[in-house]
Amino acid sequence: MSNAFVVRMTITLDDVVPTVSRTIEAPLDIRLDRLHTVFQAALAWTDSHLWELTFGRTGFGIPDPGYGFGGPLDARKTTLAQALEGMRGKTFRYLYDFGDAWEHSVKIQGIAPADPRGGYPRLIEATGMRPPEDSGGPWGYAEKLEALADPTHEYHEEALDALGDDHDPGAQPDIDMINARFAALAKKWAPRPRKAK
Repeated sequence: MSNAFVVRMTITLDDVVPTVSRTIEAPLDIRLDRLHTVFQAALAWTDSHLWELTFGRTGFGIPDPGYGFGGPLDARKTTLAQALEGMRGKTFRYLYDFGDAWEHSVKIQGIAPADPRGGYPRLIEATGMRPPEDSGGPWGYAEKLEALADPTHEYHEEALDALGDDHDPGAQPDIDMINARFAALAKKWAPRPRKAK
């Protein structure tokens, strides 16, 4: 993958309090399926659900042959640069888990020449710990937090089972873990030297 230019973007998990966001840099020519993988690593999601990236009215994901027409375009065949072409505005959408509907807003902060000594993707800033998977989406999660905080709440025990008694919505992300995941992705996607014939 050419690292001539990188895109700085901030991905924010919508409708979740406290705020969960990551500012990252990724190559402008990254394939969209790989950008999804970067988002998963940045937020420590488990990549166990369907997902879609939406630019304007065009959605990209992994097409399901049984879905027929009208499904997402193939994210493996489109780069971020191609998806951004002709897009109005500086924000696109990332949906993870169609059941829980974790919606993310992705705001483009800018495009700049890549650091030739740096590896990408790169974490710039991280705020907030994402909710546990399968916790009911933003509204289900908010209800569970309310029940968890009140031992007299009728659903307190269910919230304890779902979130655990040590769940802290104000916890901060594990920066070292995100950086390690990003380093592993950079190594995995690095161009391989060509062998002499």
